Amino acid sequence: MTYRLLTGALIAGFAAGLLAAVLQFAFVQPVLLAAELYEGGALTHFGEDGSSAPVAYNFDPMRDILSVLFSAVVYIGYALILTAFMAVAADRGWADIDGRTGIIWGIAGFVTVQLAPAIGLPPELPGVAAADLAARQAWWLGCVVSSGIGCLLLGLGRGWVWWVGGIVLLAAPHAIGAPQPDGFTGPAPPELGALFSARALGVGLAVWAALGSLCGALWARGDA
Repeated sequence: MTYRLLTGALIAGFAAGLLAAVLQFAFVQPVLLAAELYEGGALTHFGEDGSSAPVAYNFDPMRDILSVLFSAVVYIGYALILTAFMAVAADRGWADIDGRTGIIWGIAGFVTVQLAPAIGLPPELPGVAAADLAARQAWWLGCVVSSGIGCLLLGLGRGWVWWVGGIVLLAAPHAIGAPQPDGFTGPAPPELGALFSARALGVGLAVWAALGSLCGALWARGDA
């Protein structure tokens, strides 16, 4: 079972990491490059003509290779965690695991790791104001743990007590509130920040759904 879990997670995580890298290069990286130009002063939000040119992606081989490797490592880690939970659920008869149900697990992972924390701490462009890093990291970790348990209770719970508990855990970090800066500042236009957040979350949803489907399919087939 351990060999099956590890190899399945490696295959699914590496494939999802490659997909994430491709989508990042296509949709997210150009926005970040534009934000860096605003941060460095090459572009200004309120320039004389009030306009700025779109930024095309310029390939940097070393940086791009490292980005792909980092993405693969991150999603292999996610795949190990996701497959472990799938294995426990399947072994105890809590859920049937296959490629189709795996999509649901993937979406739950997206909610846990990206969507729920983004409600309090949305993806940020370079140069924007932010609260203390340690406080943000602590809140993010607490939000992920609470949201993950909440998703498990909602998905695998048997009865309203479990479901209410899941809802409470999902809501708790946001009732406490994420650390926020004293004011909101930044060199880039707010429209660029909104585009970055939307694209980062959209890419995350697509990759997590693919990751869950791959993990579920490999587990069901026993190819891992």
